Amino acid sequence: MPARKVPVTVYAEMTPNPDVMKFVSNKVLNPGAPLDYSSSDDSNGCPLAEAVLNFPFVENVFISSNYISVTKNDKIDWDMVVMETRNFISDYLRADKEIIKKEALQPHAIKEDQLKDKDGEKVKFNVASDELDEKIIDALNEFIRPAVENDGGSIDFVEFKEGIVKVALRGACSGCPSSTVTLKQGIEGLLTRMFPEVKEVESVSL
Repeated sequence: MPARKVPVTVYAEMTPNPDVMKFVSNKVLNPGAPLDYSSSDDSNGCPLAEAVLNFPFVENVFISSNYISVTKNDKIDWDMVVMETRNFISDYLRADKEIIKKEALQPHAIKEDQLKDKDGEKVKFNVASDELDEKIIDALNEFIRPAVENDGGSIDFVEFKEGIVKVALRGACSGCPSSTVTLKQGIEGLLTRMFPEVKEVESVSL
């Protein structure tokens, strides 16, 4: 007797960032590290992101394990397009179309992204140069990442230098009005308590 196929469901969920809506599926969308695409990026490696970016109001698509965070522009309210976007993503997944090409998948552990900061320097994510870096990465993964992903975003360790931990906030966390509070009161407060060497936490602008 053939196994029953589980119906694909997708629901929309608001995030702390008013410009970002999180669309959650009961299907695994991305088995690897989160992928981030803006309208100016080459999204050929992720057919789902490429399709969603075709909407004129979409500026960014962020795909994590079982959800996709969509950033809209300020010319339209989510009330006008949230159902259209949800239905499009639902239909796409139900049609069993390709979500991410195999060669575009990024491993979860140590990954080197192609993103660059505002100075044009390539940004490495979650690469530890010593034992303290490893401990900071472990702390971020255990205590911070679950909450950040629940809000439709992600946090990645960039570097620790001269008492400053630099992290990259993406997805719904990028440009979120409350991200500064989260960064300083939440992340910085935790890391400074856990590690006397840490004096400050900054986010890297990508």
